[in-house]
Amino acid sequence: MSLKINQDYLRSLVFGFQDALVSTTGIVVGISAGVQNKQFIILSALVAISVEALSMAAGQYTSEKSVHQLPQSKHSDNLLVGSLLMFISYLIGGFVPIIPIFFTLPPLSSILSVIFAFTGLFFLGFFKAKLFSGQVWRSALEMLTIGGLATLVGLFVGSLFKI
Repeated sequence: MSLKINQDYLRSLVFGFQDALVSTTGIVVGISAGVQNKQFIILSALVAISVEALSMAAGQYTSEKSVHQLPQSKHSDNLLVGSLLMFISYLIGGFVPIIPIFFTLPPLSSILSVIFAFTGLFFLGFFKAKLFSGQVWRSALEMLTIGGLATLVGLFVGSLFKI
């Protein structure tokens, strides 16, 4: 099965969701490694998701606008649609790793956050390939590996600078 979608919109969706999974999990797990206050962890995650979703959407808009303004540019995507897709995909991806925090306490919430994020990364790679390239296992494992390594940095830094 192959789906036709504007490449800029696909980039916004995948980038937003993947970045949110990795960044939010790194923040949540890193902060959880440093403090045990559940409310502080949730507040930190919600602030990070909100600010990052807006920042990513703004960055999407301004960077794509720059590309559109290049001579010889053949981009036909709508800048607002791309920005909105980035914002929504970041919000959705950002909430995946914080779901366990609402229902469990550290350190279990941190373990579940990583599991949720890694599962999300795997399925993002899997479905992206299922829809577009066909190399599902390679894509799923690649997304999991790249995002997983970046996520583990948050855990390391949080553990290193525990307060």
